[in-house]
Amino acid sequence: MLTAAERHRLKKAAYGHKTAHQTRIRAQIVLHAARERSNALIARETGVHLDTVRLWRARFADGGLPALTDRKRTGRPARFAPVQVAEAKALACQLPAKTGIPLSRWSCPELAAELTSRGITDAISPSTVRRWLREDAIKPWQYRSWIFIRDPEFRANAQRVLDLYARIWQGVTLDADEYVLSSDEKTSIQARCRCHPTLAPGQARAARVNHEYGRGGALAYLAAYDVHRARVLGRCEAATGIVPFMALVEQVMTQEPYASAKRVFWIVDNGSSHRGKKAIDRLTEAFPNAVMVHTPVHASWTNQIEIFFSIVQRKVVQPNDFTDLIEIRNRLRVFEDRYNATAQPFQWRFTTSDLDDLLARLDRHTLIDEQEESSIASAT
Repeated sequence: MLTAAERHRLKKAAYGHKTAHQTRIRAQIVLHAARERSNALIARETGVHLDTVRLWRARFADGGLPALTDRKRTGRPARFAPVQVAEAKALACQLPAKTGIPLSRWSCPELAAELTSRGITDAISPSTVRRWLREDAIKPWQYRSWIFIRDPEFRANAQRVLDLYARIWQGVTLDADEYVLSSDEKTSIQARCRCHPTLAPGQARAARVNHEYGRGGALAYLAAYDVHRARVLGRCEAATGIVPFMALVEQVMTQEPYASAKRVFWIVDNGSSHRGKKAIDRLTEAFPNAVMVHTPVHASWTNQIEIFFSIVQRKVVQPNDFTDLIEIRNRLRVFEDRYNATAQPFQWRFTTSDLDDLLARLDRHTLIDEQEESSIASAT
């Protein structure tokens, strides 16, 4: 006899929409058996072989609901020992050049060949190596570039920027008439006039852009992004420099609400157009309510305008097919209006706590590198 709990679980398995087919059939067999139906009748009702009904009816009688699951199968004996798998993963975590192999990075076929040549394994397929690496998410064929922090004031400079994104300056919350602008230049936007017209996409066909083009010059796009109002103000110039940047500042600071604002914070990187104390003094002299805040050296990723420039690159510039520079200027101006009509502030999630975690990880990496270098020096 079935208990109420068993009957409930069996019905749920037998008639659930997301139940696996095998589980559904086994539950139905047990429910039919609970109604004292014969094995032959159950086989006809469920559409399975008579031996299948006998099997699962007997298993449930012996072990209850847990017995309706598949038993563990031994399968074919493992061909490779765990030690061989560990050595393969260890080899994948080494740079090929440091092991005497003239490669920049490993691929699964190269790893398979190297494991065989070193006698670690017999003949082995790349798919087996790939399966081993997938277990620990090891991908030696991929790489990411990074850079050491050289700015001694990195944390202080980064914290000032991150606090401004949170509407905080020197521990005090910004007032309603204080604004934060993120600014930079996107250099060398080229006018590449394709030798043959670009073809629009069609059914099962991507857009086609001719490879050959004529050069129509290049220009720079300077922009200031209001971090909390999601508004962009930009201009095009023949080149970057102090004069073009100050022209952008004047364009922004003579408009409301920035002209009458209590303070307007300009977040910029350390490019030559706005580097150092001279740039700070130049900005303050021109507009006393403007405050320039520099990102840390080699940390333009903390500047939100770079996110907007990536949008411009994807949606406006690529694929580059412009008749002349006038067309680029017009396209950028119209895109600004389109963007400002619907834009929402970026969901910036990198906080000062994340900054501390990042610096702690970099310190650990630096310590490990120093220890490895000292051990190599002592060995030689």
